[in-house]
Amino acid sequence: MDLIRIPSGARNLFSFLFLCSLFFPPTASAQDQEQLRGSPLERDDATEIREQMTLAENLLGKTPDRGAILYFLAASHALLGETFPAMANLKECLALKEGFDPSGDSAFAALKTSPEFQKLVEQVHKDFPAVTLSKLAMASTEKDLFPEGLAYDTKDDSFYLGSIYHRKIIKLSREGKTLDFVPTGRYKLLPVQGIRLDPTDDSVWSNSANNLAGTSELLHFDRAGTLLARYSPGERVKHNFNDLVVLRSGVIYLTDTLANTVYRFDSISGAFTPLTTSRQLLAPNGIAITDDDETLYLADQLGVLRIDLKSGATLELDPTAHNTLAGIDGLYWHKGSLIAVQNGIGTPRVAVFRLSPDGVRVVKTTVVQNFLKSPTTGAIRGDDFYFILNSQIDNLNGQHILDTTKLQPVRIAVVHLP
Repeated sequence: MDLIRIPSGARNLFSFLFLCSLFFPPTASAQDQEQLRGSPLERDDATEIREQMTLAENLLGKTPDRGAILYFLAASHALLGETFPAMANLKECLALKEGFDPSGDSAFAALKTSPEFQKLVEQVHKDFPAVTLSKLAMASTEKDLFPEGLAYDTKDDSFYLGSIYHRKIIKLSREGKTLDFVPTGRYKLLPVQGIRLDPTDDSVWSNSANNLAGTSELLHFDRAGTLLARYSPGERVKHNFNDLVVLRSGVIYLTDTLANTVYRFDSISGAFTPLTTSRQLLAPNGIAITDDDETLYLADQLGVLRIDLKSGATLELDPTAHNTLAGIDGLYWHKGSLIAVQNGIGTPRVAVFRLSPDGVRVVKTTVVQNFLKSPTTGAIRGDDFYFILNSQIDNLNGQHILDTTKLQPVRIAVVHLP
């Protein structure tokens, strides 16, 4: 899911801070900006946002995608009501023409009426026009699932779909028929996130997490939906187990968005071992494994890292000019390409990144759908990619639905992969 979200009531706070910022001229001094920074109306999570900003700033010049860091800083400044640095970072980012589109990002809610902001968005839409190559494949009967994870079952040609709100997992046929795989209330699950099938026996693994409490579990179910085991890390720090991959050896790799970590999980010992990466991770999310189980691709807010599982060597993929691998939610490997649902670039899109033969840089980018609102993850069936079009996550605050009148059936789209 997106790294930064606006909590209920924050929109009015941003509007007030934006009006206050109008009293400072465009060349406001550092002292003026610091006074604004220290406003008594500062968000409750301002400290956490600033810590993430410091992490991002320390990576400037150390990653191949400067635009990703600039966009993250711009959105963070905007959330804190710091108009001038937000616009400065945003303008520098968009000038790189990488695909960032702030028009659909709620972080910039207070800036969207600004003529300067609107001019920037207008240019972005000229540089990156609308693309729609997918078609509707199926839809759920329930409207309040708020799904994060999606997985494909080859044995019965169906999909597993997790529910954050109902804390359950359903099975969805390609004809649209649904049934509860793990019903609400059974096993007292946390909100369900990433889902993957075990390639050896087609059992089901899933991450679950309560983001507010910072608690997470890795769950294992048999094909009847019976809980076989549940695992949680022992250390007393906040966790958000997000997505995962399951290898034929039984080893699992999973991302922890809140702890900025990726773990190797051994089901025999039950141990979660953090991996060492070539740089500090910032909200890791999507994760993919090559067909030979030898190379792991790990997405965080700033890009994608490639991890050689034999040697442990890691490097960051080069997105190449006018392109970004930032903000990927769902990430999948398919015949030498990475399929990505990019939620952290403003207005979400689904893109196919063809990699070089050595798997270290992007040689071609194909946007298959953009101008999306709330996609999350997907699943590959043969040469087709199915993905969640409307998770409606933006209508959920914790376990509270903000507006029940806006609820719709969850729609799953499909696109044939190039």
